[in-house]
Amino acid sequence: MSLNLPLPPTATSRTVVLGALGAALLVAVTVAAGAGQLHIPAGEVVGSVLHRLGLDLGTLPSHPQGESTLWQVRFPRLAMAVLVGASLGVAGAVMQGVFGNPLAEPGVVGVSAGAALAAAAVIVFDLVALGQWTLPVAAFLGGLVTTVAVYLLSRDGGRTEVVTLVLTGVAVNAMAGAALAFLMFLGDTQAREEIVFWQLGSLNGSRAEQVLITAPVALVGIAVAILLSRRLDLLALGDKGARHVGVDVERLRIASIVVVAVLTAAAVAFAGIIAFVGLIIPHLMRMVVGPGHRALVPASALGGAVLLVLADLWARTAIAYADLPIGMLTSLVGGPVFFWLLRRARRTAGGWA
Repeated sequence: MSLNLPLPPTATSRTVVLGALGAALLVAVTVAAGAGQLHIPAGEVVGSVLHRLGLDLGTLPSHPQGESTLWQVRFPRLAMAVLVGASLGVAGAVMQGVFGNPLAEPGVVGVSAGAALAAAAVIVFDLVALGQWTLPVAAFLGGLVTTVAVYLLSRDGGRTEVVTLVLTGVAVNAMAGAALAFLMFLGDTQAREEIVFWQLGSLNGSRAEQVLITAPVALVGIAVAILLSRRLDLLALGDKGARHVGVDVERLRIASIVVVAVLTAAAVAFAGIIAFVGLIIPHLMRMVVGPGHRALVPASALGGAVLLVLADLWARTAIAYADLPIGMLTSLVGGPVFFWLLRRARRTAGGWA
């Protein structure tokens, strides 16, 4: 399948889109911070932030628990939503660029399956070597190890073909899924429930220290993806064409897969598996900023962050006194959107190439 894309927008229009996405993210975070069982007006949310910055230009939360609710519960959770959404959006954009295929998403290289398998092992065998950090660390390392395995198994003669990489990823994902099913069989009812809930994804219980661990990894990964963006554009020429203009295709593919693995593993380590963000967001952003990765990567970061902040707001407020799995909600929205994108692509291209 080929990427059938419109002509890229102008630099001015791309700047406007990125600015609009940034503004939308600020508005979404402000609204989400004030929503919940304890309602805090947007003006008080902004006033609290300004007060922490040393600018007493707004009104502090009037409720006695307002400040603690914002800074101990909601802001860490929103910061995690921004980081996870941005990481998954960028990982999806890079994957689609590397594979030259709109159906590519981070899970293709096995990172999500490996993270789930490692998390399940921690739950079933009640591993506590690192205390409360055991599960996220295991999930992060499991995702990286699985990705490395997919890459090494797909190499042939010192080179890696895209088709071989995809098929190897399918095989490794299938084996990881079988191992996960076996662990669920070994576990008791409580362990099974924990594994299922982790796989559905949730930002409930996000804390500031988790954000401080995730932020450097996510920001470095996004920065590297932006640095690779110009060379990712050249992959549209095909491997031979890219090599002809001086791109080391194998090295670029390795670097891109490492970036995808790190971003996705960092995202799922604390939040669990959140589906469709890395698949849908790059599609939508490509429609408004064009195929060039210099605009597509930051747009995917902002778009993914906005989507996950809104999805988390929905998860917290849809049902009173309940916190729905956020991965369930992204799939609920992402499935119909993806179906619409498929129909749109077929009408535009006159069929699959």
